[in-house]
Amino acid sequence: MKPPTKIKVKQHHLWLFIWPLMLLFACENSTEEIAKYDLSEIFPDQAIKDVELLYTSNGELVLQLNAPVLNQYGGEEPYNEMPEGVHLQLFDSAMNVTTNLTSNYAIDLTHADMMEARDDVVVVNQKGEKLNTEHLVWDKKTAKFTSDVFVTITTENQVLMGDGLIANQDFTNYQILKPRGTIEIEDDQGN
Repeated sequence: MKPPTKIKVKQHHLWLFIWPLMLLFACENSTEEIAKYDLSEIFPDQAIKDVELLYTSNGELVLQLNAPVLNQYGGEEPYNEMPEGVHLQLFDSAMNVTTNLTSNYAIDLTHADMMEARDDVVVVNQKGEKLNTEHLVWDKKTAKFTSDVFVTITTENQVLMGDGLIANQDFTNYQILKPRGTIEIEDDQGN
């Protein structure tokens, strides 16, 4: 009679079986631990492409917003992010465009009733006067634009430069806070 065969298990093969089990139990997270992470701060509630929004007040068109991408975030302080830029048009009561604003990035802080535009911000009023800056804040409650960085304003006759700006939202009344200089523009007829 033949003695029973002993089965030898090599120790390193045993670890191949135990290691995945250890990982499985080590990676377990409780619901409370997962809830600690607020994914709404990382991922938008909605992502919308090729957006055109029309805002009205008392049946009158107030503004039109166009953006290639608009990401909406909810929560206690909701906001809309336009990471690929924005084109905003403000209208008067006669439906005339009073202000055109473009930028390569914008964030609308709906909870604060403010919009921040950054990266190649351009504002043009009805007279064709143009503001160029890298950062602009629009306070919708006070109907004012403000900037705390370098600005250039180009009018028909001048180029004004300086740091910081306060302006009304139709950009007809503006003040450069720390003027750096003015360049006079001559017309082509030598006047």
